[in-house]
Amino acid sequence: MLPKLGLVCITTTDAVRFRTVTRKRLLQHSEIEQQNILKEIYLHNLKRLNNCWDFCTERQIRLYRLSSELFPFADTPAGENILNELSEQLQQTGSRAIELGIRVVVHPDQFVVLSSDKLEVIKNSIKILETHALIMDKLTLPRSPWAIMEIHGGKSDRSERLINIIQQLPEGIRNRLALENDEYAYSASEILDVCKAASIPMVFDAHHHIIHEKLDSYDDPSVSEMLKAARTTWPVSDWQLVHISNGRESFNDRQHSDFITTMPSCYIDAPWIEIEAKLKEQAIDKLKQEWLPSDAGEPVLVKC
Repeated sequence: MLPKLGLVCITTTDAVRFRTVTRKRLLQHSEIEQQNILKEIYLHNLKRLNNCWDFCTERQIRLYRLSSELFPFADTPAGENILNELSEQLQQTGSRAIELGIRVVVHPDQFVVLSSDKLEVIKNSIKILETHALIMDKLTLPRSPWAIMEIHGGKSDRSERLINIIQQLPEGIRNRLALENDEYAYSASEILDVCKAASIPMVFDAHHHIIHEKLDSYDDPSVSEMLKAARTTWPVSDWQLVHISNGRESFNDRQHSDFITTMPSCYIDAPWIEIEAKLKEQAIDKLKQEWLPSDAGEPVLVKC
């Protein structure tokens, strides 16, 4: 089975783009006007999300990462009221993705830090996750790692706290939650241990791994080893999802490049890959042409 490559949030063109509003602009209006503004944005973004399903289907993209800003201020009473009002449209939109065979995931923003030393930060993080879980429920997406909410470990050296918080999360969050290794705070092996202890999947990011370990190649044996180890955390191995990006200025640059020009050889065995490149669908098209096996069945691996 060939890897399925995933689109992250938007496209380079305006084919998949969403509207938002700043807090400053929103607060310039009365409460009634604020609700009208948010409802207009939510309806617009729902329509664009349906267009996204068409875009992905036409390009045979079977994995899509929802924008964490799809419904701005959804964590407020006004936002939640509008989501409830639009329940039928949300259900239809999510059901359509399922019917088209598009897997939908989300990566909540950097403010989600479940391992924080501050109780208020943890409470706010859980509130953000509750809002994403509500949206995924209304989109009729399953409460399973098929529709994951992927986050980072947060504060370093807080593994025990992170595990305890995860185990206490509401079912709608916990059953979708996955942890990703990062460049600095949590190595791949550390996140693997947390995921095993908390009984949640691990999203392996090869680029974060090579930065954290100061490696000079994606074909370092540890990359393949971590890919295989992370797979054991998934309840269904064929659901395993990984990330890939390349450094913009150098191999170990944390800033993402426009295209993916170097892939780990072992990623040919990864079932699902989110492509974290600046040029989005163009990067996916390039990988399909230059990296995935050709018609003759010969894998073409691009190397720098």
